[in-house]
Amino acid sequence: MKSKTMFYCTECGNELPKWAGQCPACKAWNTIVEQPAETKRRSAVSAGETRHSVSRPKPMAEVETGQELRFETGMRELDRVLGGGAVQGSLVLVGGAPGIGKSTLMLQICDHLCRFAKVLYVSGEESERQIKLRADRLHVQGTQLYLQAETNLEDILESVRELKPDILIVDSIQTLYNGELSAAPGSIGQVKDCTMALMQLAKGQGVTVFVIGHVNKEGSIAGPKVLEHMVDCVLYFEGEQQNSYRILRAAKNRFGATNEIGVFEMGDSGLREVPNPSEMLLAGRPQDTPGTCVTCVMEGVRPVLAEVQALLAPTSFNVPRRTANGFDFNRTNLLLAVLEKRGGLMVSTCDAYINVIGGLFLDEPAADLAMIIAMASSFRDKPVPGDLAAVGEVGLTGELRSVNALGQRLSEVHRLGFTKCLVPARAGGKLEVPDGLQLIKVRNIREALAAII
Repeated sequence: MKSKTMFYCTECGNELPKWAGQCPACKAWNTIVEQPAETKRRSAVSAGETRHSVSRPKPMAEVETGQELRFETGMRELDRVLGGGAVQGSLVLVGGAPGIGKSTLMLQICDHLCRFAKVLYVSGEESERQIKLRADRLHVQGTQLYLQAETNLEDILESVRELKPDILIVDSIQTLYNGELSAAPGSIGQVKDCTMALMQLAKGQGVTVFVIGHVNKEGSIAGPKVLEHMVDCVLYFEGEQQNSYRILRAAKNRFGATNEIGVFEMGDSGLREVPNPSEMLLAGRPQDTPGTCVTCVMEGVRPVLAEVQALLAPTSFNVPRRTANGFDFNRTNLLLAVLEKRGGLMVSTCDAYINVIGGLFLDEPAADLAMIIAMASSFRDKPVPGDLAAVGEVGLTGELRSVNALGQRLSEVHRLGFTKCLVPARAGGKLEVPDGLQLIKVRNIREALAAII
């Protein structure tokens, strides 16, 4: 008899009754994979023995609300991304590519957490001896830190019942498995079932759970995308392995703001916090060199200065090449078309190479004006003044639109030593300009190019 199979979307985890080319939930193409349907004899809830009593509907006025209990993790950058610290009884997912620094970050915060809480660190990828050697290298010492090398979900839950830890760290969710399921560890069914058991543990017993999830290059089954709707907070580690800087970004946070970032530097003794990312991103910036401009973007509630670079050169092909690193490729083509049509520069016959320094990805429209200035500077081979920054959104007609939080951006620009800032002429609301900062207000990109280049 043929075994029953189910189809899943690797992008959003949606279950489908049959194969389809496009997922009807997230509209992604070629993300449907076939998995054998698991036959459960016992659910993850019964395995953890954390079933709640049957709940009844209750009027909202009778629901008691209290301030969530937060505690510091020992790393201010991580506390910032979490919204002011970790929340007791929350389930936090830390995702990222293998080797990016997820396990290092979790082990480093144990040094501070063990001073006031009991921590259980469960690893399915390393032995206790390997974790101890890494802890010695990171100078992590804790009398209340307990290590366990286990992949069986029931054994881990049994250890939690015996030890009664305040914080549980699981490294990684792809290695855990429930013995009552026939699927292999790392499959969608196993990952979702184990995460559901950990969620019941966090909500039922008030244990703060940190779960590490791997993301492969294809973003396939191993990715934590299927878990995002189940957890309270989703943190992603970004950055290139050949680059020492790492960016921790909050993609989802039920207890704080999203799109907040924390910046770390990877060294021999682990991750080091970078409290001022703007200085880090602008370090080593060339002076009097064409094709570079500084902009200010908002990462959550934090203004960050970033350097955008552009290189335009005559093409030797029939179709010019376009490459964008750290900037949306389609947005790059749009700005090139606006620069030629509204700015009067014949860039259609040039190869264009765009780069954002420091591993940042600028998806905010406020970086449009700086990108236009950098491309025009490279095309005309004229440098932009080193004490100038540009902030503004560019429309298809070449007009400049105002951006949000312009006052905070100007304060950050002035704090880093810039004396001039190119901004849209129509800035919404009352604007307080710091002393010593000159605003150059322009209405369109032609005025901006005439004023700067």
